Amino acid sequence: MVVPVYKNEDRLHELYSRLKDSLETISEDFELIMVEDCGGDRSWEIIRELASRDPRVKGFQFSRNFGQHHAITAGLDHGQGDWTVVMDADLQDRPEEIPALYRKALEGYDIVLAIREKRKDRLSRRLASFFFNKIFGYLSGMRYDYRVGNFRIVSKKVVVHFRRMRENLRFFGGLVEWMGFPTAQIDVRHDAGPQGKSAYTLRKLLKLAEEAILAYSDRPLRISIKLGFTISFLSFVVGAYFVFRALVHHIPVPGWTSLIVSLYLLGGIILASLGIIGLYLGKTFDEIKKRPLYIIKDSTLHEHQP
Repeated sequence: MVVPVYKNEDRLHELYSRLKDSLETISEDFELIMVEDCGGDRSWEIIRELASRDPRVKGFQFSRNFGQHHAITAGLDHGQGDWTVVMDADLQDRPEEIPALYRKALEGYDIVLAIREKRKDRLSRRLASFFFNKIFGYLSGMRYDYRVGNFRIVSKKVVVHFRRMRENLRFFGGLVEWMGFPTAQIDVRHDAGPQGKSAYTLRKLLKLAEEAILAYSDRPLRISIKLGFTISFLSFVVGAYFVFRALVHHIPVPGWTSLIVSLYLLGGIILASLGIIGLYLGKTFDEIKKRPLYIIKDSTLHEHQP
């Protein structure tokens, strides 16, 4: 089990208890890896307490907030299981669904996705996820269902190949989808989170969307090129039309208003295109640095050693 933890102190005891009961129906030989992403609450203290009681619990704490998908990466880097389940810590995804994921995987699939039958998020959150996945799917060229979160089971083969992908722009679902391994899906129940709230605000979703699109697609650049050629063609047609009217019908060319509007339109498009190029260059610069994806400040591993 890999569980990214961010401000989940009120749910960790229940999470551990339900995961333990669910996983032991499959095997008592499992490991539960919790990666605390510096949420600033008591989550790390609780993880250490759980690890002291059960050696199957392994905890890692980041030196600062690196983000959910980096926390998932850290968990997958340290996991040893033949099968790995990734699940958020807010209990919106139900641990009781894990045996069903496992049974489906044993039918010959390397990846089994959990499809949320009816999401219990707020309407604004559901709409944000829907539009994010639609835009991401269009710009990346990958099919991505907005009903799918991080909750899934993957084989060791998938984890091994996932570890080889070390780009800083991380989107767990996109990376797994990109691999192309045999994939199945099952319907699962979805519970409401704490007070129906999510750690992903609209601002964080927009940030994730930006990074995911930049990481998996060059389509924004292609769109800007097509837009440039389209405007150039339309400008040529309109210019030819005005020249024709002036020469044939002696109708004067309209005044400066249309000229100024056109200049502002073109100027805005040029600046937007340069901004898109700048984003790609900036992300390329970040990747060239080859900095570590995360830094672990503390872990519970030494507490299990004799």
